[in-house]
Formats: sequence, C-alpha cells, structure tokens
Amino acid sequence: MVVMWGIHNDTLSTELVEGGFISIGWDEVGDLRTIPGGREGLKEELTRFYPDAKPRGIAGWAGILARMRDEMQPGDIVVAPYKPNSTINIGVIAGGYEYVADSPTHRHRRPVDWRKTGLSRTIFTQPALYELGAFLTIFRIRKHTDEFLAALTTTEDTVEAVTRIVEAAAQLEPEEETADEPRASRIERHTRDFVLETLHKSLTHAEFEEFTADLLRALGYQARVTQYSQDGGVDVIAHRDPLGVEPPQIKVQCKHLTGTVGAPEVQQLIGTQGQGEYLLFVTLGSYSRDAVSIERQRPGLRLVSGEDVVSLVLDNYIKLPERWRTRIPLTSVLVVADAADV
Repeated sequence: MVVMWGIHNDTLSTELVEGGFISIGWDEVGDLRTIPGGREGLKEELTRFYPDAKPRGIAGWAGILARMRDEMQPGDIVVAPYKPNSTINIGVIAGGYEYVADSPTHRHRRPVDWRKTGLSRTIFTQPALYELGAFLTIFRIRKHTDEFLAALTTTEDTVEAVTRIVEAAAQLEPEEETADEPRASRIERHTRDFVLETLHKSLTHAEFEEFTADLLRALGYQARVTQYSQDGGVDVIAHRDPLGVEPPQIKVQCKHLTGTVGAPEVQQLIGTQGQGEYLLFVTLGSYSRDAVSIERQRPGLRLVSGEDVVSLVLDNYIKLPERWRTRIPLTSVLVVADAADV
C-alpha cells in the first residue's frame, strides 16, 4: 500500500527543492528525538513553550510533530504544493527525522528525493486538489493517491501528456464524499484552481490574448490585441493614455500554457523592446529560475505567472467584461475563518 503525505510550507520557498527536504516550524520545541512519551510528551512540551495556546490547538500541533518524527517513513511519497507559483512538487522521503539546529527557521526536517517539481495544478482533478488543500500542515492523502502516483511515475514531460495520464488514473478511483471542513483557505484555493483551470481549458490562445487585453483595461490601461506578425511574439500593446501616443508603450506576450516558460522565450520578447518601452510576459504557468533571473536584472520587464493572473482576476473581477464573468462565474460569500475554534 502506498503511504502518501501532503505537506504545506508557506515559510520557505525554493530552499525545499534545492536542499532536498521538507520541514515544519515550532523551532522552540527543539530536537523531537529528545522528547519521550509519544504524543502526550509532545503535548506537554508544546504547552510549556506555548502556555496561552488552547488545548485543541496543542493536540493538533502534537499530531503534526508526531507525523514528522514518528509516522513518516523512508519510501513514503510526499506531495507539496508550492504557493508562490501555484505548482506542485512530488518526492519520496529519503531518510529519518532530522533537527537542523543551525538553521534560522524550520529546523524539523526530513530529507526528500524530489522526483517531479513544478507540476501545474491543472494536471489534477478538482477533488484531488481539494484534498490537497487540507487545513493541517502534514496530512495523509487517502482518496486520490492514484493521481499523484501517476504523475510521479510517468516518463512523459509535457503538461498535456501528464494530464491525460493523471485523468486516466482518476477514473479508477472511487468517488467519495469529503468530510473535511470547508474553511476559508480551502475555499479560496478551490476558487483559484477553478479560475486557473477555466482560463486554461475553456479559452483558445486567441481568446486568452483578448482576455489579457481586457484584464489590462480593468487595471486602467488602454489595450489592443495585435494582428499576427513576425514581431517576436508581441500579442497585446498597452498604454496609459487614451490615444496610445504617449510613452511608455507596453508590449505584452501571452502564453496560453500551464507549463514552465524558460529564458529563451523571455529573451525573444526582450528582442522587441525599444527605447523607453516596457515588457510584460503573461502565462498561466510558471517561469524557470533562469527566466526569473533575467527579470531581476532587466529594467522594464515583468513576468506574470498563472498565480498572478488569478490574483488579478479576483481583485478586478467586477471590472471585467460580462463575456469573461460568464465564463468564470464567481460570487462573494462569507466563510468560516481558518482561525475559528469550532
């Protein structure tokens, strides 16, 4: 039987993949191997360091620490969402619990052999993503293991091919009602996934260019979609002034993909930049490390990822034309906060 864990880590970013590990907080507690008494011992230690915490919170924290120290085993699979660019990393636990005392944060760790990184969330079904949005820091994945295992073991490397394989695996999984509490963060993540998937699967590339122009208009720009030409991939031209004659001009390239955009594609757009012009690269996926490095060194260049696009949609939804709001139907509701003690 495959043992599969989900883990949320919003404190560290690229260090997890680069360093080959997973980690959690509660650094004040110290090396968990020195604490006897199982979960009860962990609860006592947590109470000592966090005397104002509620008993239910202490019990939950003890469970997370126990999973990291005792329950996870080498060979178990780890599925780790990466929030900054809305991707998913999958790996295999490669060793026992470690306490890295000289680390500035997240000292409780386990080594991981990351096998697949930067996977688009659009590869997986909505029920699988919903399970992955569990409220806990570390949790067992039980209902959609076949999807994540298929993504881990396939030799295919394109988003489209991996998606087909994962969807086939999803057909083999029994449909089950989820009993997880629909709190704010999970509902928000579900909404973001819905927006991203709709933009990816429901729009053609030409429509995505039109959508990008309308999104820029919602932000207060004048924008027009260009006709196809050998222009280095400039799909939209935007301005601040109504006539589009005053600088700066913004050249926008759109990639209706959920994969990773590399440095060569970004360099192609840079080749179109004239004096005093700005550049905008918009994709539904993410960017390679080299591409991000170019952005940091290049004035007037902005790389907009899929997660950025979703944020802009949610922040400016009411300003979008009805044609897009019909395609992406959303409504405002009040939901239970993550911090609620229920």
